[in-house]
Amino acid sequence: MATTATAPKGIEKTGAVRIPADVLEQVVGGRLEDWSAEEIISWALDTFAPRIALSASFGSPEGLVILDLMHKLRPGVGRVFTLDTGRMFQETYDLMDRARSRYNVQIEVYFPRPDAVEAMVREYGLNLFYDSVALRQKCCAVRKVEPLERALRNLDAWIAGLRPEQSVTRTDVRKVEIDEVHGGRLKINPLATWSKQEVWQYIEQHHVPVNSLHAKGFPTVGCLPCTRAIEPGEDERRPLVVGERRHPRVRHPHRLRGAGLRHLAPTPANHRYDEASSAMLLGSSIWS
Repeated sequence: MATTATAPKGIEKTGAVRIPADVLEQVVGGRLEDWSAEEIISWALDTFAPRIALSASFGSPEGLVILDLMHKLRPGVGRVFTLDTGRMFQETYDLMDRARSRYNVQIEVYFPRPDAVEAMVREYGLNLFYDSVALRQKCCAVRKVEPLERALRNLDAWIAGLRPEQSVTRTDVRKVEIDEVHGGRLKINPLATWSKQEVWQYIEQHHVPVNSLHAKGFPTVGCLPCTRAIEPGEDERRPLVVGERRHPRVRHPHRLRGAGLRHLAPTPANHRYDEASSAMLLGSSIWS
């Protein structure tokens, strides 16, 4: 027997989200929270494929770790989607192609609707996100929120790279949770109990491809105008403030200490792309 989840107003749907009743019982009872990342990924793909996909921004290392695990555990089974806002770094596109070749996976790319972008730019200008919080939210709604809703439309579950230490707003992240914001779909966070150091140890040990801008001071990489490198001693999670621009060049790359790694400390910073959120706010985010 399956339970039909009702989508909140504003999310267009072509069919009801259907989660088996026994799965919902497991999730609500927290019975999956002690499982390893590998167990969670295997269970999720076996339970929901093909109506499940990994949401990857190609600007955070966690998504690539999950993609690598999916490829090892269930090669050819998992789908991958990403959002192209139209304002991305070239390094992000380069990583998409590297991942596509290495893992032999099709990457489903969702773009903002051209008419919505044209109307927004016509009224508010190309760099509206520097003018106010409200306009930054509007830009994100057009370029990320709506495409994300389209990406999720035919899914019952989606996989994200969220971890509690990424942000003060993520302290209650669970490995498997009901995503009420997106129609009651299941949100799978296999790395919820991993530390930053564990993420980068896995990348080092398995030679996982990551965004080259991490090595230039960018803990995460999102849209070019709203992503910046960090300064020495600066909180890596601090969002940009209204009117603040990204650094034109990187002067102070940081390296991860304590693990003997050569990678940058990768804690998500600035604008964080939270696969779980339905809107991008200052200090919150949309996808991983």
